Amino acid sequence: MKKIIYALILPIMVVTGLVYANREVKNETSKTSIPKPLSAAERRAAIKEWEATPAGIMYKKWEASPAGKKVYASEAKISKFIRDSTNMEGVVTSLSLPPDSRLGFGVMVRINGDDFILAFGPEKSGKDTLNLKNEFEQLHSLKVNDKIMIRSHFVSHAPKYSYPIVAGDYVERDGKILYKRALRKGGC
Repeated sequence: MKKIIYALILPIMVVTGLVYANREVKNETSKTSIPKPLSAAERRAAIKEWEATPAGIMYKKWEASPAGKKVYASEAKISKFIRDSTNMEGVVTSLSLPPDSRLGFGVMVRINGDDFILAFGPEKSGKDTLNLKNEFEQLHSLKVNDKIMIRSHFVSHAPKYSYPIVAGDYVERDGKILYKRALRKGGC
């Protein structure tokens, strides 16, 4: 009888040991798989490496070109408004974005004499799962030459576009709010 009990307990102990050992190995790999943030020197080295690639060379040529310089000059004109997140007055110049753009919904606006892409992100079609209206619905009422007040926290650029790209956080026309970006919950 003792031999049968030992024969049953021994395989259970071996299996338990293997499961526990495998669990420790998985925990160790998950701890080491989190990448550390790059140091300043590593970041500079990575940028130098990227600048040597064909895409990096093309980007540097674009930056030095008249089109790139124009985009940077336009960004500089509104940098104070972006940094302080204050209102900028703009005039809608086009209701469509440049051909082949992948910025989602947006319009072209003129701010301080320069043209910008005012991008809001991907547009959800129809109604969402809660039967709420499309968040850009009121923006579709904009017309060319409408004067709007814009607030943004971010401006970017890409060699593909001849204009800086302003992220639309807040749009108002004639004192009426047309769009206000919803803040993320639990995020930064």
